[in-house]
Amino acid sequence: MPISVVVADDHALIRAGIVMLLAAQTDITVAGEAANGNEVLELVDQHHPDVVLMDLRMPGLDGIETTRRLTADPTDGQHPTKVLVLTTFADDESVYPALRAGAHGYLLKHAAPQDLATAIRRVAGGDAWLDPSIAGGVIQRLTHIPEEAPDAAELISVLTPREREVLALIAQGMSNRQISQQLVVSEATVKTHVARVIMKTGCRDRAQVVALAYRSGLIRVS
Repeated sequence: MPISVVVADDHALIRAGIVMLLAAQTDITVAGEAANGNEVLELVDQHHPDVVLMDLRMPGLDGIETTRRLTADPTDGQHPTKVLVLTTFADDESVYPALRAGAHGYLLKHAAPQDLATAIRRVAGGDAWLDPSIAGGVIQRLTHIPEEAPDAAELISVLTPREREVLALIAQGMSNRQISQQLVVSEATVKTHVARVIMKTGCRDRAQVVALAYRSGLIRVS
């Protein structure tokens, strides 16, 4: 059976180009196109595709939240829909939230057409896929996260209630913008809280902050 794909991007021309590229693949078929997260969820419910090519920045329900909903409540059956992010953004606040939300792959839009087809096949088959231009950075960050932190709970205890709240939202994969919307404060205020969390806990970056949140028990794996 061909691999069924839903293409999600808020730019019609980009969607059309992707659909044309995929049409040339004999083992891939496009089940539908979506311009926002709500349309993605509807198409997945209707067609149960193997893969969603997910843009991150879409109006309304963005790609990260849509990914979180799809992976938290997968389609019925033996082969739940996988998410392959396809975006122009390679910054930490895009890559890590997307991966933590449950994306099975992350590909940049400047990738070669053959890489897109290969990534779809790999993700549909249950493998992970990282764009080569970001893979090194992801691995480097993971190797610099301490394996053990016996004083994790103690480190968390120095945070104010608001800072712990911000830490929990970071660990859930939210960007600064999403946190500001959740807490109804400005992005500048969120950045200040994030900086204080990093400073007080002695972490080097957001990736270590997330690891600390789980080790301390502030966030638990369900």
